[in-house]
Amino acid sequence: MSDSATTIVPFPTRKPPGRIVAIASGKGGVGKTFIAVSLARALAEQGERVLLVDGDLGLSNVDIQLGVQPDLTLAHVMDGEATLAEAVMRIAGGAASPGGFDLLPGSHGIASFADLGERDVQRIAAGISALSFSYDRVIVDLAAGIGHAMLKLAADADDVLIVALDEPASLTDGYAFVKLLKSRRPNARIGVLANRVKNKKEADRIHQSFARACGSYLGFEPGCAGAIHEDQAVKTALRAQMLLSRHAPTSTALGDLETVTHLVKSGLAFETRIAA
Repeated sequence: MSDSATTIVPFPTRKPPGRIVAIASGKGGVGKTFIAVSLARALAEQGERVLLVDGDLGLSNVDIQLGVQPDLTLAHVMDGEATLAEAVMRIAGGAASPGGFDLLPGSHGIASFADLGERDVQRIAAGISALSFSYDRVIVDLAAGIGHAMLKLAADADDVLIVALDEPASLTDGYAFVKLLKSRRPNARIGVLANRVKNKKEADRIHQSFARACGSYLGFEPGCAGAIHEDQAVKTALRAQMLLSRHAPTSTALGDLETVTHLVKSGLAFETRIAA
C-alpha cells in the first residue's frame, strides 16, 4: 500500500504554501483520526497534493489505521536522526500519484513526546509550515485534549476542524478547546463537524450547541463543516485497516465525507460569523 521513500513533491519556488488544516477535538474517541485520513484521501482524489501529519506526539495511530509500518517517525526527527522531509512516506503511491498522499508519521508510546516543551513544539510547527510549500494542503491530526502542544499546532494552522459527537463531554470539551484556541488566535477560522450522527436532527443539535455556547461567551459562531452518519462500514474498514473509499465505496459515510470535503476545500466549513 505504501513505501517509505521520501516523496516531497517539488513546486516552483514562488508557489504559496498549502493551507494547513488541523483536525481537533476536546475529547478522545470521537473519530478524529478517521476523519483526517479520509479527508486526506478525498482531497488527493480530487487532484490536490496532500500531506497528512500525525500530530499525536505520544500515541499516534494514523499509520495503524492505514496498515503501514513507517521506518522513520517524528520521534526520529526530534532525536536528530532524520529531518521532517526524510520522515515523510508515500501512501497509495504518494502525493505525486493520482489519489495518493504523503504521511508524516507520529511516535508510539513515547512519554517524553507527549509532553514536549515549547521550543520542541515550535520546531515541529515550523517544520510543518516549511513542508506546506511542497503541497496544496496539509492535514494535521492532533491528539485529543487541550495540551499546549495541540493548541500551538492548531493556532499555527490556517483552518481548524473540531470533530464532535452528540454527547455532553464531547461538546463541553470541544468548546473548551475552541475557547483556549481563540485566546491564542482571536481570528482563528474554526468549523464544527458532527460525527456518528443518527439523523439530521442530531447533526443540527451538535452545530446549534456549539453556536449557542460560542455566540454567548466568545462572540462568534463557528462554521458548519457538515455531518457524518453512523455507519457500520466505517467500523469494518477500521478493523480491516483500509481506506473507506476502497473498503465500502457506496457507503453512506463516504457520501457524507464527499460533502465535508467540498466544504473544507471551498473554505465554507470555516466561515465563522460574528454573533448577533
